[in-house]
Amino acid sequence: MKNIVRAAIYSVLLIVSGAYAENNQNFYQDRPYLQDFAEKIPLSPELAGTKLSSVCSDRNGRILVLSNKGLLQIHNGKLVPEKQNRPLLDMQIINMDTYRNQFIYLTDKVVLSNAWAGKLNIRHKTDDVGLFEMGSSFDFLVTGKDALAYFEQSKNIEKLNTAQKHIKQLLFDRKRNRFLILSNNQLDCFSPGNKVKNVFEGRNLNCIELINDNTVLLVGTQDGYIELDANTFGQRSALKKELPCADIRCIRQIGKKVWFGTSRGAFALHSDRQKDYYASKRWLLEDTVIDLAKGPNNSVLVLGHGGLSIIHFKMMTLQQKAKHFDKLTRKRHIRYGLNSALNLSRPGDFSTGILVDTDNDGLWTSMYLAGELFRYDVTKSQDALQNCYEAFEAMERLTYINPLEGFPSRSFERTGYKLADKSRWRPAEDQIWDWKATTSSDEIVGHYFVYSIFAEVIPDEKWRNRSIHLMEIIMDHIIRNDWYLIDYDGKPTLWGKWHPDYVNKFPKQVGDRRLNSVEIIGFLQTTYHFTGKEIYKEKAFELMDKYGYLDNIMIPISQIGRVPGIDLTTEWNHSDDELAFLSYWNLYKYAFTDELREKYGRAVREHWEIERPEKNPLWNLIYAMTGTDEFDLDETIWGLKEFPLDIIGWSVQNSHRKDLEFLGPNFRNQTIRKVLPPDERPMSKYNGNHFRLDGGEGGRREYSGDIYLLPYWLGRYLQKIR
Repeated sequence: MKNIVRAAIYSVLLIVSGAYAENNQNFYQDRPYLQDFAEKIPLSPELAGTKLSSVCSDRNGRILVLSNKGLLQIHNGKLVPEKQNRPLLDMQIINMDTYRNQFIYLTDKVVLSNAWAGKLNIRHKTDDVGLFEMGSSFDFLVTGKDALAYFEQSKNIEKLNTAQKHIKQLLFDRKRNRFLILSNNQLDCFSPGNKVKNVFEGRNLNCIELINDNTVLLVGTQDGYIELDANTFGQRSALKKELPCADIRCIRQIGKKVWFGTSRGAFALHSDRQKDYYASKRWLLEDTVIDLAKGPNNSVLVLGHGGLSIIHFKMMTLQQKAKHFDKLTRKRHIRYGLNSALNLSRPGDFSTGILVDTDNDGLWTSMYLAGELFRYDVTKSQDALQNCYEAFEAMERLTYINPLEGFPSRSFERTGYKLADKSRWRPAEDQIWDWKATTSSDEIVGHYFVYSIFAEVIPDEKWRNRSIHLMEIIMDHIIRNDWYLIDYDGKPTLWGKWHPDYVNKFPKQVGDRRLNSVEIIGFLQTTYHFTGKEIYKEKAFELMDKYGYLDNIMIPISQIGRVPGIDLTTEWNHSDDELAFLSYWNLYKYAFTDELREKYGRAVREHWEIERPEKNPLWNLIYAMTGTDEFDLDETIWGLKEFPLDIIGWSVQNSHRKDLEFLGPNFRNQTIRKVLPPDERPMSKYNGNHFRLDGGEGGRREYSGDIYLLPYWLGRYLQKIR
């Protein structure tokens, strides 16, 4: 009976505990959300130079583009001539639209459709016909030379003279049974049976759209947009200029969002005024938008001069997104087990991709391997385990391929095929391989970060011991060489320096004093934890007690700043943020005492507070490792959701935007008050500035999926994502 009562009480406590966690947002329950991604449909080569004018999609999911060479359709990822409807090939189609979700066409002679058994075929007898707009019951308005013509039931009811020149758009207001007529400087209104009436005047007007159940009329201009009352045409707002681009070319309400096509991309406005900006080749073939339309399956069609871009929205979980990046990484980024860069000789063309070496192959591989280790620990996936073994062997070889005991190489490659920094390479003993020297602290941080995780997660003791041995021989190299990494030439590498003479020569405002102390104490603690050898503990306390390394670790990160005459302090170093947070894993997790762990926790929190504006999911989750509940869970999930599926290094520009709150020059190079979503800013790894507005590699590089995979699987490992 007591056991039954205890079980019942325990069950209640579990329920209460779970509810408490939900209410306090201690974890995120992974559920499907709308993930956006782009499909780009360029003109086929034989149509180069073709002028595109409009795009539509019908109830059958067919997409047509109108050009000066007729109708175009999508075939094999290209826009090609549409030849299915032979009679249309012989017609001069001037304009195109959809009416009741069916295609409808304006030619030089008629308004027609192939729907409704082809019965809609009305001669308009209008010279220089240009635009048309359907009414409520197969009536329509067309523009001609200095005139408008209205047709109803196949008859020309009215020919309307108008003072407007160069009419830009016609729009039918179904709620009030009237047509709106927009020109450069005015808006007119025509109701069948009445005269054309001027209802609004402005300057540089480009487009109009009825939104919010036809209660608001938006007027797009070359310098923003205006809201009018759709009933009275009274102005509801001043000219709205605080936009990603104020040169509005077209407006469409699609679903619950209002889409704006501009000369510098497209943006969607939510009901809460939040904006999603779609620009650069990550999203569009080109940024000048000609037309917008609703596409199949809730997609959005964005037409530019060079072709069609389709913004898709797919229900996806964070785990499904992780599978996308896992597949991408395994398919295109594994070189001898290393997590490598992929360079593209033609922008965005994977068929031209070449795997290349970098300065930090060990660090990038460690971050990929860590993600796979967390995945294995959570899922027990044998595929993840195999990935772990392959990546570990590559990292292990970095240390064994050179003749220097305990010295990890930056990279390795077959002789004659190295690409980057050729002066840094040395031949291996077998003369078949080369290894890259000049290893920096970045690499050592990566090795210790991932070897400690490997030694805890991998089920096979022999493999675990291999990682422990690597930690030991690397640490022995550093101790044996008086706290330096000693290269092939017998000299310390440029950045592999932890000796007090180097570390303490800097004023406290210089980041390397704090960072290098964090690193070396973390290395020593980790090696002691896994080997139990007292020398590592003794050396750590010697550095902390005799040389002030603990005091260095506790230097407030807010004190880091410029110091005249020291090049390291010209600006905030975001690579140092990466090295610090990866080192915090070893520093905090393997602290010698609870007292030290408490101090380390304060140091981590203080750094995290400085980094909070970046909404960095990896920094947030490493901070969560310390046991805190206050690690910005919502911002972490936001960063993972907003991370783009396309991680090619497209060139991106945001500095022109008028919807951003810019900051003045500052040490951290925080350019704007609020960080942009990852899918709107230049792609970078975690050593980049998340506040960088412009940049990219012109589509000539694809980044690896570890940027997403590491924080996602760390979140799962810590049970902050479930």
